[in-house]
Amino acid sequence: MAADATTLLLAWRQGDQAALNELTSLVYQELRRMAHRYMAGQRAGHTLQTTALVHETYLRLVDCRRVRWHDRTHFLAVAATLMRRILVDYARSRNANKRGGEVQSVSLDENLEFAPAKAAHLVALDDCLEQLAAIDRRKGKVVELKFFGGLETAEVAEVLGVTEPTVLRDWKLAKVWLLRELSRT
Repeated sequence: MAADATTLLLAWRQGDQAALNELTSLVYQELRRMAHRYMAGQRAGHTLQTTALVHETYLRLVDCRRVRWHDRTHFLAVAATLMRRILVDYARSRNANKRGGEVQSVSLDENLEFAPAKAAHLVALDDCLEQLAAIDRRKGKVVELKFFGGLETAEVAEVLGVTEPTVLRDWKLAKVWLLRELSRT
């Protein structure tokens, strides 16, 4: 499947829109898994559903014409980033009326389980992740790809062009930094 995805990505990059449709079909279940992971902890009755998140991600991917796609893992990493941005934008818009309210901290556990009870949690985590990325861009990407995208260490290493031990080291340091920052909110 990875070779097929890579071929389709290259064709899409060269302007073949049909390749994007075929690629999306090929990785649709992976996109749904990622979207489900994001949506799992959202409040009951959340107006943005898993399928809608996948479709919104697809629409934004269609606009990513300038991305120099490498392979399936790179595609999924971009999709993870887009999903995170969609949900954070949604959470920020939902919380626009609630400025000044109490923000509760979000915990990161060793199993990478993420279940924010409220949109404020996602916003707080996103704010801290943005601060981390400003300090150390690679550590910010490691968190985004592992925690939000659900990519394995080897996949993160491939996307970032570093070794697996480097990813693990960055992940450990980033978690400590994020936990400290989230405990301050």
